[in-house]
Amino acid sequence: MSAVTRLLESSDVQELTALFASNREFLRPWDPVRGDEFFTVAKQGELVRAALDAYEGGTMVPLAILNSDGDLAGRLNISGIVHGAFQSAVLGYWVSETENGAGLASAAVAEAIEYAGQQLGLHRIQAETLLDNVRSQKVLEKNGFIRYGLAPEYLNIAGRWQDHILFQRILEPAQ
Repeated sequence: MSAVTRLLESSDVQELTALFASNREFLRPWDPVRGDEFFTVAKQGELVRAALDAYEGGTMVPLAILNSDGDLAGRLNISGIVHGAFQSAVLGYWVSETENGAGLASAAVAEAIEYAGQQLGLHRIQAETLLDNVRSQKVLEKNGFIRYGLAPEYLNIAGRWQDHILFQRILEPAQ
């Protein structure tokens, strides 16, 4: 990866836990309901280990998003990686409230697109946003994603089943 993203590391757990805790209210409208346990070093350690195991298994690429100082500013996952005839994955990301609007999400998504096409050899990547998550929709559209549908009651976010706009991007094949 480059300057904005890198592979998540076990050593990130402490910083990631603090970042989640400081962004708990900011992320609440966009996340599933999360109990207090989620915001502990123990739980984040467990989740990071699971993500790195999935990476080793080829089904996920867990990335850290870094600010200009090299500090953790968010997360990005390329997950649900499927090869064979589908050659597709799902993209999900978030950036901390203090770094929101600084272009980190757009840069991280651009790097993920390149990685998914060039390193993973994928044909397609998809992402979904809540209907009112206009900032995330702009990030996706800036990176060449197109809207292709609406999924009613797609995910349980903030305690209720919510509709999502579906986006996709066809990737350039590896050379």
